[in-house]
Amino acid sequence: MSKDRYISAKTILSKYQNAPDKWFGITYNMNLYRGCQHQCIYCDSRSECYQLGDLADIRIKENALQILERELKTKRKRATVGFGSMNDPYMPVEVNEQLVRGALKLLVRYNYPVHMLTKSDLILRDIDLLKELSIKYAAASFTITTANDELSKMIEPGAPVSSKRFAAISKLASEGIYTGVMYMPLLPFINDTWEEVEKTIVLSKEAGAKYLLFWPGLSLRKGSREYFYQKLDKLFPGIKQKYIDTFGENYICNSPNADELYRKASLLQKEIGLPQKMEFCKEDMLEQFRLEF
Repeated sequence: MSKDRYISAKTILSKYQNAPDKWFGITYNMNLYRGCQHQCIYCDSRSECYQLGDLADIRIKENALQILERELKTKRKRATVGFGSMNDPYMPVEVNEQLVRGALKLLVRYNYPVHMLTKSDLILRDIDLLKELSIKYAAASFTITTANDELSKMIEPGAPVSSKRFAAISKLASEGIYTGVMYMPLLPFINDTWEEVEKTIVLSKEAGAKYLLFWPGLSLRKGSREYFYQKLDKLFPGIKQKYIDTFGENYICNSPNADELYRKASLLQKEIGLPQKMEFCKEDMLEQFRLEF
């Protein structure tokens, strides 16, 4: 990795404005890298509002762990820290840099609950730390958008295929780590069929997922929309015009079948015992964190 790939950060932990967030119960979030090597064609991080530029241009925050330790020491509230908002924490660059592993060690030391959001089985490397964190609270959510490995290769070309993610869920679950699935986005006119949704939900349950969060659509903003449409022209000829005709400049692009898919998914999840919401770190547990520190 060349020297110009290393940058200095001024801060690492950022607090959600309306914490904790409704999806994962996260109060603080961190990104140890800038950019993402998974190169998912639908990624919202390409939106102009984030001003990240080319996501393939990976930047490593060389002073991240020093700043993180300082911030963990000084936070008045010990609450859930999330990884994986603007990029995947377990990109290939993490194999050598190990910033995520270093951050997890700090979270163990300073008694913070954690939520990991990833598409990568590299998370299995850190089972030892996640098990230690799980004594209080740790959760791992895998983004899975399709049960089809060939399709996942097309729409998430830099990430491990879906079958590897299901296998990682099984391993984490077998180790007692609270693990589930973020089943989103769903791409209209591509994988928004009930057959696809049903298979993904069933495979998630069979893998050992303890929850599945489902949204039958995706978001598109200026910057991410243009990139997505370029990829549609290459990978799915003719589909781009359907998006233009159906959604125009809309930010939220739900499947035309969204209501029916969500209804059927809810019924199936209830039938097989796969909750639609995850459990957050409870307030009494957070108080215990504070007293033990």
